[in-house]
Amino acid sequence: MCTSILYNAGDHYFGRNLDLEVSFGQEVVVTPRNYQFNFRQVPSMGHHYAIIGMALVKDNYPLYFDGANEEGLGMAGLNFDGPAHYFPLEEGKDNVSPFEFIPYILGQCENVAEARVILKKLNLVNINFSDQLQLSPLHWLIADRSGKSIVVESTVTGLHVYDNPVNVLTNNPEFPGQLTNLANYQGIAPTTPPNQLAPGVNLAVYSRGLGSHMLPGGMDSASRFVKEVFTLHHAPTGKNELENVTNYFHCLHAVEQQEGLDEVAPGKFETTIYSDGINLSTGTFYYTTYQNNQINAVQLHHADLNCQELALFPLQTEQVLHFQN
Repeated sequence: MCTSILYNAGDHYFGRNLDLEVSFGQEVVVTPRNYQFNFRQVPSMGHHYAIIGMALVKDNYPLYFDGANEEGLGMAGLNFDGPAHYFPLEEGKDNVSPFEFIPYILGQCENVAEARVILKKLNLVNINFSDQLQLSPLHWLIADRSGKSIVVESTVTGLHVYDNPVNVLTNNPEFPGQLTNLANYQGIAPTTPPNQLAPGVNLAVYSRGLGSHMLPGGMDSASRFVKEVFTLHHAPTGKNELENVTNYFHCLHAVEQQEGLDEVAPGKFETTIYSDGINLSTGTFYYTTYQNNQINAVQLHHADLNCQELALFPLQTEQVLHFQN
């Protein structure tokens, strides 16, 4: 389970929570412009936009969970178990495996508009990375510096591309159903509501925050979607980068999963393994982990972007305490 957002506050900040019960050894990975992407069914890409993001590197291939390119296009894959469906090879289509999808788009597209053009010919095919690494059922959020985003879902009825007016994505159900469900909560507000239950009756307001009394708070994807839409759309704009990055992580941490709350097997719990976000204008990649909630940063443009070798930055997972005496 996961949550991905685009926070628009002067600059645009894109990223996600990764919620799972196991870590894959992921790290921050910079793929330079001249690293060669060898795809299974479409031509190789020997020169492309540089990419930074969170990935598992296997056989020198970056399997990106999420990331963004140097032009400010971001993309994240989120669990979509059930509705997700991948297809056999289809003649006349660009047959791309889901594990190749993020670099295929980020490597050649500057923005969402260009991604839409590529998506018209795309067929997500059922080709595993290896026998040991099977495909995950996913759908994707794609966003750019225009402040807008789209959702891509491959289901039994085909490949669907949806405008995303709320700039939030979680998991099931299919995206149109998530949007429809929001209407059930449109009365939620940061302000205390007027008494419309019994006009004229003096009802005691026993607490602050009653405008959000009916806001869902569960670990499930539908609840997280509603809560994150509310949180994101009322998040303030900071005066500088530090304030905006802080606000961004507060948005993601509002729906993070703590150990012990979401049991997925006897004694096994899903947690927010990491939260990350990239400033799509500057290429600065930020992250926190479950064990370390200090914000760490890797700057795309400080890496050698014209080489052929991946640059790897292991996650800082040890908690940092600031003693004041």
